[in-house]
Order: sequence, then C-alpha cells, then structure tokens
Amino acid sequence: MANSNKIGLWSSTALVVGNMIGSGIFLLPASLAVYGGIGMLGWVCSAIGAILIAYVYGALGKIAPDTLGGPYIYTRISFGDFPAYLVAWGYWVAIWATNAAIAVALVGYLEVFFPVLGESSLISIFTGLGFIWGFTYINSKPLKTVASIQMITTILKVLPILAIGVFGVFYINWENFIPLNRSDATTFGAITATATLSLFAFLGMESAGIVSADTEDAAKTVSKATIGGTLITIVVYLSSSLAIMGIIPPEVLKNSNAPFADAAHLFWGGSAQYIVAGCAVIATMGALNGWILMQGRIPMAAALDGLFPKIFGKQNSNGSPIIGIILSSFLASILMMLNFSKSLVDAFTFMMTLSTLSVIVPYLFSAASLGFILYNRDKKLTNPLIWISVLAFLFCIWIIMGCGYEVVIYGLILFLISLPFYFVLKRKNKSNG
Repeated sequence: MANSNKIGLWSSTALVVGNMIGSGIFLLPASLAVYGGIGMLGWVCSAIGAILIAYVYGALGKIAPDTLGGPYIYTRISFGDFPAYLVAWGYWVAIWATNAAIAVALVGYLEVFFPVLGESSLISIFTGLGFIWGFTYINSKPLKTVASIQMITTILKVLPILAIGVFGVFYINWENFIPLNRSDATTFGAITATATLSLFAFLGMESAGIVSADTEDAAKTVSKATIGGTLITIVVYLSSSLAIMGIIPPEVLKNSNAPFADAAHLFWGGSAQYIVAGCAVIATMGALNGWILMQGRIPMAAALDGLFPKIFGKQNSNGSPIIGIILSSFLASILMMLNFSKSLVDAFTFMMTLSTLSVIVPYLFSAASLGFILYNRDKKLTNPLIWISVLAFLFCIWIIMGCGYEVVIYGLILFLISLPFYFVLKRKNKSNG
C-alpha cells in the first residue's frame, strides 16, 4: 500500500519539470540574443550535457534510494565529509541565487499587466519580495501540499510554451539567425557562453533525488522522473526558443523583459500577449515554489550529518525545515534587491550565471561519484554509465570555463567564505563526540 505522506511518479516528474521550466526559459532568449543565432547551438550543447547529467542522477537514484539531499548525499557516500560539505554549500548558494533570479523574471512578466513595475524599482523590489515570502509560507506546509501546487503550475506552464513553439514555426524569419554570431567572441567562445547561459534553464533536473526519502518506490521513481522530466523539458525549450529567436529581431529581443509575451503579440495579437504573460507568471511562481522547497532540503540533510548548523535541520510539525527556508529566503531577498540597480536582463543574466557556477560543482562531484561507485563495485571500465559519468564530468569543466572571470571570482569567494564554517563545525562535532 502506498504511503500517503510520500509523492509518486507524476508529482516527482512535475517537481523536476517545474523546477527547470520557469527557472530560466522566460528571460533566457533576451540574454542569448546578443550572440545571435549561434545561441541555438548553445541550446543543443547544454541539452546534450543535461541528458548526460540526468542519466548520472538517474543511476545514483537507483544506487542510493530513500536518501535525503541528492547531490550532497551521493558525494558524501563516495568522498566523505569535506567534498560533501562543499557540494551542500555550493548547491545551497545556487538555490537562493536562483530564487532571486526567478523573482526578477516574475516581476518582468507582471510588468505586462502593471506597467508601473517598469517605472519604479521600489515597487518592483517589494513585489518580488512578496512572492519570495509568500512561497516561503506555503513551504511551511506538508510536502503533499507543495507537490500539488507544483503539479498544477507545471501543467499550466508547459502548454503555452509548447504552443509558442508549435505555432511560432509558421512565423519564423530565418534572416534573424544571420549572421550566426553577432558577438565579438570567436565561434567556439560564443557557443561556450551560450551553452553556459542556457544550462541555467536545466538546473533542477536533480530535484527528484533531493526528496528521494519522501518518494514512493524511490529506486525506480527517481530515475524515471529525472530522465523523463529532462527529456520533456528539452523538447519544450528547443522548440519554443527556436520560434522566439526566429520571430523577434535580435536587436529588439535583447532588450525585451518578456520575450514570450512579445512573440505571442506579434502573431496572435494583443490579447494573446496577456494570456502568455499570465501563463509565464504562473510558471515562474511554480518554479519559485519548487526551488524554495529545495533550499530547505539540502542544508537540512547536511545539518542532520553535522555539516551545517543544527538550526537548518529543525523541522516544524509538517516536516518542513522552515527555519532553513526562512534564512535562505532572506539571502535571496538581499541578492534580488542588490541587482535591481541593473537592467532587468543584466540582473537576470548575472544571477543566472552565478547560480550555474554554484550548482556545477555539485554536478561535477555527482558525476565523479557515479564513476567512483561503479568502478569500485565492478573493477571494470566496461559499464556504459562510467563513460557517461566521465562525459558529464568533462561537460561540467567546460561550463565552469564558460562562466567568465567575474563570476568565477564571485564563486571562488563564496566557496572560500564557507571554509571557516566547516572547520568550526568539525571541531564542535569532535568536542561533542
């Protein structure tokens, strides 16, 4: 008999798809427009990398089912406390940075209905904060409630985005992809940059593994949800991005705060613009809901192992690590406010790249963990999953190189800041036996 307190395959898949779609796609076409049509090659490269990483997490979900923490616990099983701590820290930073980016995107789409948001930074900031803290409250409720909201918003977001891709094919102006590379970077440099940016939209493929302990038949469900959810997302992304980049001239697209709504307006008229913008608002709300769930689970797993402050492990009567969620939402709020001094697209692009860098480290360790576990078990290199883990590892290295000097420095500083906390926690644990 199924456990009523656990989520099943559909809810798990909705969590994967919901956390990916909405975390980048809605403003991403504007960020890629400065590079031109070569951005589609970046999409293809990031999609291939996403499939590799999804297979890594699918395999790890079978190896370590019914666990809490996903990338964190996989790394701890293979390499011990210190690498696991770095993964937990990096992933945690990535999550609240992602939530700041999602809040920015959400405000951008609300601007279609409320133009005052584009005129007043103060009103925009308070609107973004309202959504962050509203979903923080929702995530204090039982997991079933959070999963239900995720299911509804995922369905509502996928349908209009697919519609843009299907109908948009008939309106594409292929001259918008010429010249292929509109940037000053080399062809390889432009592909690297666009792959790095577009990978942000795939962050979240590991979500099913993070709540594995709360999933029915986790050994099978996590793998199916991870791989299936990633494939669904790839189809949605590639079709809709091709349509938008082909419909809106790049010089217009790069300054758009709501590319999907602008595209719908071009071929369906004014009313469609509001319909798509409304769906985009729902989609980003769903993504914010799912990522706020994540921002409490990773530090809770580390806290239960003594690698994060104990306060992150405290749960309310609904099993929610609410204190950790609140602390994370506070940091997301600060980052969102600091970046509203930039243009909407510039702010989103910066937070997007910082999030990508922060989560690539957990992906890197997860790929290494799978290869390490399989080789130690079989003492052979003939297992195809080992080579998938190697390719995923190399892909992660490539993406880190593509993040750029400024973002890498910020990322390095964030990791260095974490080191004193690790040694303090280890000393405290040692003194407590």
